[in-house]
Amino acid sequence: MALLPQNNLTLYLPNQNPPLPLSIALGIQHVFAMFGATVLAPLLMGFNPSTAIFFSGIATILFFAILKGRVPSYLGSSFAFITAVVAATGYSGTGANPNIGIALGGIIAAGFLYAVIGLAVSFSRGKWIEKMFPPVITGTIVAIIGLNLAHVGVQQIGTGNLNIAIGLGTVLAVCLFTIYGTPLMKRLPILLGGLLSYAASYVSANIFGLAAPIDFTHVQNSSWFGIPEFTKPEFNITAISLIAPVALVLIAENLGHIKAIGGMINQPLDKYLGKAFFADGLATMISGSGGGTGVTTYAENMGVMRITRNFSSITFVIAGLFAIFLGLSPKFGTLIQTIPGPVLGGLSFIVFGLISATACSIWQRGRDAGDVNFENTKTLLVVGVSLVMGAGDFTITIGNFVFGGIFTATLTALILYHILPKTDSSKS
Repeated sequence: MALLPQNNLTLYLPNQNPPLPLSIALGIQHVFAMFGATVLAPLLMGFNPSTAIFFSGIATILFFAILKGRVPSYLGSSFAFITAVVAATGYSGTGANPNIGIALGGIIAAGFLYAVIGLAVSFSRGKWIEKMFPPVITGTIVAIIGLNLAHVGVQQIGTGNLNIAIGLGTVLAVCLFTIYGTPLMKRLPILLGGLLSYAASYVSANIFGLAAPIDFTHVQNSSWFGIPEFTKPEFNITAISLIAPVALVLIAENLGHIKAIGGMINQPLDKYLGKAFFADGLATMISGSGGGTGVTTYAENMGVMRITRNFSSITFVIAGLFAIFLGLSPKFGTLIQTIPGPVLGGLSFIVFGLISATACSIWQRGRDAGDVNFENTKTLLVVGVSLVMGAGDFTITIGNFVFGGIFTATLTALILYHILPKTDSSKS
């Protein structure tokens, strides 16, 4: 069964490497795809973006090393930490976070909990994970991740006819490069579409004066090389109690990532779940130890893999190295931060949409195996209720704990699936 759009492109599996020049271009494209979110998350928490980028590169390479390249993934700043960090630190929302130290302690605790869970999954060989997360659930989680993040793209595009035109023009450009481009263009549609839309934004704003001009002052004033701003963590029990439970959200995100990638390449990757959880947890601990954000597998990069048919893990090593370089080069970091919001929003429409659509591949495989049946009332209830909760970002606050839409929707799907009786003779 074909699970990927063909586009006359060679499919590169995790252990296969494209030619080096192409690998470098693909790696840069992955950095381009993750950059907006990896910069935005630390800004919303009062962290230093360059430090977050630097540690995202280290985290990605560490993930590759621990899993020996078997699960292609980019690890970037996790949005799941934002609410908990803001609550723990009392951050006002502007400037540097004066209490970043206690936030880092909580992030380290979350990473530790996450890594311990990963070890438990590895030692148990993950069999209970399979029973707990059948295809109905895993497909739903993947869809939830894409739909829950959809509002990010809408917010990035903003309002006004010009912003909307740039955002939708970005979507159109990526689609055209993907469908009608040369083989090389089809490998780099996100990068090329983003660059074309960036140029259109520059012309409309800086030349024709239709919007506020793109400001390159900070780029000109930034140095070519600089050491990221490192911060020492502090361990505060209150902050830890608020932030550590975020590990449960990261599990749902990582699980959805592995299920989605496995569905895209038609190869089960479930046996790597424990190592993936452990690697992500360890990477989060290292990031938090120096002033970086908690990290997680990125939906943006899953979308890029799907549209380019490139799942080569070496691409992410290159992306990680380039991210480290950006973290060490304030000039390049500030240059990429000049990318207009509508351009990032248009790219988000593409990559988050592809992730949501990937759920259909997982459900299709489950249907072929007799494990998913959408004529079953139970299946419709589990999927329907969970998708609405995830897309609406249904958030619950219990005491000092805040659980966002991905967690609440995932938990709802699990509870409904395992407590509702079968409504007919089908398996789900």
